[in-house]
Amino acid sequence: MNMLNNKIKSGQQGFTLIEALVAFLILSIGMLGIASLQTMSLKSGHTAAMRTAAVLKVDEILESMRSNPAVLLNYAAGTADMGIDNGCSQTTVAAANCTPAQMAQDELFRWKNSLTDALPNNAGTTASVVVTPPVPPQTMTNVVVTVNWSERDPETGGAATMNYSVSVEL
Repeated sequence: MNMLNNKIKSGQQGFTLIEALVAFLILSIGMLGIASLQTMSLKSGHTAAMRTAAVLKVDEILESMRSNPAVLLNYAAGTADMGIDNGCSQTTVAAANCTPAQMAQDELFRWKNSLTDALPNNAGTTASVVVTPPVPPQTMTNVVVTVNWSERDPETGGAATMNYSVSVEL
């Protein structure tokens, strides 16, 4: 009876070293997959944040244009130099002394500065505002706002040019 117990016990020694290494290898491959997924998630989150910033900034200038509809062409005229700091938005008194055209240039200047602060690669961030006046009998002005910026391409590691463009009738 003693020999029978010894044979049963010798077959149940536990994991061998090879079995433990195989289990460790499978676990390591799974952990590498999770790390890769986390990295891709972070890169995608950054791109989404930049797109959100671009959308918000385009909406900001469109709202400024809606509040100052008499001089829509002035918003496009300042695209090359992106406006002039007239100090119109500094105080209520300064705003009261500004003409609608000066207000448009001031808003464009402040918008461009906040745009380069919000998006990466300030030197690569560009914007354009194109205003097409209405042709009678139409009464709505067509406005196209485009924002371009550069960011790191998650697939190639190089630079990728991103853009966001909106066309609206004001």
